[in-house]
Amino acid sequence: MNHKTKEFLVIWIQGSGCSGCSVSVLDSFSPSITNVLIDELIPGSHVSLLFHPTVMAGSGESAIAAITKAEEEHGGEYILVVEGSVAIGHDGAFAGIAEYKGKHLTMPELTTELASKALAIIAVGTCASFGGVPGSAPNPTGIMGVQEFLESKGIKKPLINVSGCPAHPDWFLGTVAHVILSGLPKPQELDDLNRLKLFFGKL
Repeated sequence: MNHKTKEFLVIWIQGSGCSGCSVSVLDSFSPSITNVLIDELIPGSHVSLLFHPTVMAGSGESAIAAITKAEEEHGGEYILVVEGSVAIGHDGAFAGIAEYKGKHLTMPELTTELASKALAIIAVGTCASFGGVPGSAPNPTGIMGVQEFLESKGIKKPLINVSGCPAHPDWFLGTVAHVILSGLPKPQELDDLNRLKLFFGKL
């Protein structure tokens, strides 16, 4: 990459789900995940994955510290990707992310913190988009899709749903490429479920 390459920073967090959407994206064929993470996704633009709990080498407090550092250094300049739904029951007790500085960090807390500062949010998979299987009745853990959760917190940030169980890698990578090429989608480019019509315009 040359010095003119623009970095698009991504923080990927996981809530209540099976990690199937991560597996799906990692299995992307063209471009391969290696191309996405190492090469330029499109000429002049590179995706820098700052945090992903399934694929990153770090763990524990050092891994969570990477999020804190990203917030401090790139606040408002990253795209937040959320996989899995947000369990709010019992103050997030069903959705523990980590112990950080002696505090139990929950998915609702982390989602609120990161989403409030993000440039935009991409909810990948049906769990993140709409609650999915974890949110089925009687829903004892208080599952919410990301959009519903953000609305409950009064967080008004651009959000794109990429549903599917799992989401097809082309839909996700195509959405990222669309944002890089054209910026955040205009209202007319999204359907009534906040999905890009480019991929969800017809059955």
